[in-house]
Amino acid sequence: MLNKFYPDMYVNSVFEIPFDRLYEKGYRGLILDIDLTLVPHNADATPEIEILFQMIRAIGFKTVLLSDNSKERIERFNRNIGSDYIAEADKPNRAAYLQALKQMNLKPSETICIGDQILKDIYGAKRCGIASILVRYIGFGDGSPIGRRRRIEAWILKCYRRKRKGKKMFCDINPTCYKISQQKEICKRHFRNLIYRVKYPKEKSTEKYPVVVYEHHNGLIKTGKGIDPVLQNNKAVNIELAAEAMNGLLIKPGETFSFWKTVGKTTKRRGYRPGRVLVCGKLKPGVGGGLCNLANTLHLLVLHSPLTVTEFHQHSDALAPDPNGIRVPFSAGTSVNYNYVDYRFRNDTNQTFQICAWCEDNQLFAQLRAEEELPERYELVEQNHHFHKEGDKYYRISKIYRHIIDKQSGDVVAKRLVLDNHSEVLFDYNLIPKELIR
Repeated sequence: MLNKFYPDMYVNSVFEIPFDRLYEKGYRGLILDIDLTLVPHNADATPEIEILFQMIRAIGFKTVLLSDNSKERIERFNRNIGSDYIAEADKPNRAAYLQALKQMNLKPSETICIGDQILKDIYGAKRCGIASILVRYIGFGDGSPIGRRRRIEAWILKCYRRKRKGKKMFCDINPTCYKISQQKEICKRHFRNLIYRVKYPKEKSTEKYPVVVYEHHNGLIKTGKGIDPVLQNNKAVNIELAAEAMNGLLIKPGETFSFWKTVGKTTKRRGYRPGRVLVCGKLKPGVGGGLCNLANTLHLLVLHSPLTVTEFHQHSDALAPDPNGIRVPFSAGTSVNYNYVDYRFRNDTNQTFQICAWCEDNQLFAQLRAEEELPERYELVEQNHHFHKEGDKYYRISKIYRHIIDKQSGDVVAKRLVLDNHSEVLFDYNLIPKELIR
């Protein structure tokens, strides 16, 4: 009975959807909800969402925005995206979905619907024979009609997860299958790098640019219960090697920085050692482990600049307790894995930026420098940070915003949600501050 409400895939964010794999499977069109799926309720499209649509189109997808909202609201969201759309869709009414198929000139078997509501987006797609992806909604309302509907959907989602529990993907069958899947993804990334015309930075300068846009430093060695000191020391060696590869790198206008294009493959022959890597939610030893620390530091630099993030992968940012109980947004959580899980950003400005990264006294130091002063500064603000128990597991929950502040007036000229955080806690639950559990 409940099968008509079950999605074909469930993800935490649209940024987790493997669009390239879906295209390879024969899908050619996407029907997308807007509010709480792509952006918070009634919000404009963020630069990250605009880039996502550019990537989707580069792969070859057609898109239709399908929303119960008014034409005016959709056009405001759509002004820099330029997608076809259907307003006042009255989901889960079949007519709107069939109209979307007609606009794209596609069959139901060639189309996927992406939305945050089971009783509207997913059910409507099911009624038309269209595959569906359920996205964990951005924010929620409590006590309103949508809040009551969410409680019903939470129960349906629980049944869906219970049904799927025990079904393993090929990569989860055994370590050999995991390695086969990993090599397949590495080959696919090499192929995409060949066919997509991306301009990567190649030039370095030993002379530092005059303006420090943002700088950050953090310790390389963690200590505490269950932390292997050998793996920590190896991590420090790995980060020093990778930092040296990018120290002084110049990112000119129009160029895209790629973590793995810059660092290269992490092998024993190149001096890399076994460090901690996160595999299927578990920390394990792996050659080159610990470089997520460096990628996360780069992400912090970029978020405090006008540079545009074009690829970002998230793992849990609750790998260890907050040092001295002080929470720092994006102190962890950026994932990289050679070479298909990359961290990339593009310089869409009219001046050149420089990355400076080095290690000293078991500390990683990183700076983003520029040729000239910027008219704005950037600030990360975290709201509603707490921990929540779901079943037998705890999760860190928060929303992290980026404020763009005019230097001359001090006014916040833009506020954008950069992460709707829902990260599994991977450290001892007894170390979670009791006052932060809700």
